[in-house]
Amino acid sequence: MEGKGKLNLPAGIEQSWDVLLDSEVLKRCIMGCKKLELVEENKYEADISMGVAAVKGDYSSTIELANIDKPKSYRMIVKGEGGPGSIEAVADINLESVDENTTVLHYTFEAEVGGKVAMVGQRMLGGVAKLVIKDFFSKFGKELKKANVHS
Repeated sequence: MEGKGKLNLPAGIEQSWDVLLDSEVLKRCIMGCKKLELVEENKYEADISMGVAAVKGDYSSTIELANIDKPKSYRMIVKGEGGPGSIEAVADINLESVDENTTVLHYTFEAEVGGKVAMVGQRMLGGVAKLVIKDFFSKFGKELKKANVHS
C-alpha cells in the first residue's frame, strides 16, 4: 500500500521543522498514541491503540527518523506489532519553503501489513491509512498554529 500528499503549513520552514520533530507534538498528533519515548537519538518506542475497523488493537511500535537533512527532509520508519498483526511503513517527508510564513509539506509512504490485519483487504486498509494520515496532519496543523501563538 502506498500513497502521497501535500499540506500547506502556516509557518516558516525552520519553525515547521522544529514542531514536526517535537516528540510531544508527535505524540499528540499520532492517532491513539499512549506513549512516545526517545530510546536513542532519532529513535522512539511507542504504544499505539488503533481503533479503526478491523485494525483495532494495541501496537507496540518503534519510530525511527533517518536520512535527516535539516530543515528540508527526513524519512520516518515505523514498525509495529500487536494483536491484529504487524505493520511496517516508511514515509518520506519533504519541506518546501514558500515564504517566511508558509511551508509546503510533501509526503510519500509505503506500508506493508501482516497477520489478521492483512486479511482485511487493501482497499479497506488504504482507507484506514488515509484516515490516520489525514488525522495526523490535521492535528499537526493545529499544533503549528498553537506554536505560532506562543512564539
